[in-house]
Amino acid sequence: MIDSPITQKLADIEEQETLNLVRKELEAGTDPIEILEACREGIVLVGKRYEKGEYFLPELIMAGEIFNELSEILRPALGGSRVNTKGTVVFGTVRGDVHDIGKEMVIAILRGVGYEVYDLGVNVSAEQFVTKLQETGATILGLSGLITTSYDSMKETVEALAKAGLRDRVKIMIGGGVMNANVQAYTGADAYGNDPTEAVKLCQTFMGGN
Repeated sequence: MIDSPITQKLADIEEQETLNLVRKELEAGTDPIEILEACREGIVLVGKRYEKGEYFLPELIMAGEIFNELSEILRPALGGSRVNTKGTVVFGTVRGDVHDIGKEMVIAILRGVGYEVYDLGVNVSAEQFVTKLQETGATILGLSGLITTSYDSMKETVEALAKAGLRDRVKIMIGGGVMNANVQAYTGADAYGNDPTEAVKLCQTFMGGN
């Protein structure tokens, strides 16, 4: 659905119009995977507008919420259809921290551009991250934290991956307003980011540019 009205309406953050168009396309028998791709393109455009300074965090949050609504509408139609993904990511807010707004935004954007994301929620232990990585075979781990005490939990998680023999095959990115290069070095993570678009770029880098 190149140049689809769905793509444009989502990029313009027009919630109801986007939802109505998706329902209309489903009723018309359009392939749900094709509709999903149009939605993803809309998210990509939102990210580009953010990078250009045309959009700010409120627009990113709203776009993520719209995409989540669209996903729920499309889920029954997708059924057993296999949607090609760019990669698999395990994500969560580390133990001792219950902030989730930033995490939810990043996850929505990642899903929107084609990544399969397993969200473990907040206050997630190192052991929970390890278990989910083993279950899913994910090669990217996203650790979120908005308070300084999350540094130690991130470090513990990275160390737990090493003990489980997963460190060599899993790339780890940390995110949150308090993250910087020093925190990355302290925790042993591979990279850090401060906004959703940076998270997408990091995942693309980890997956070889996809």
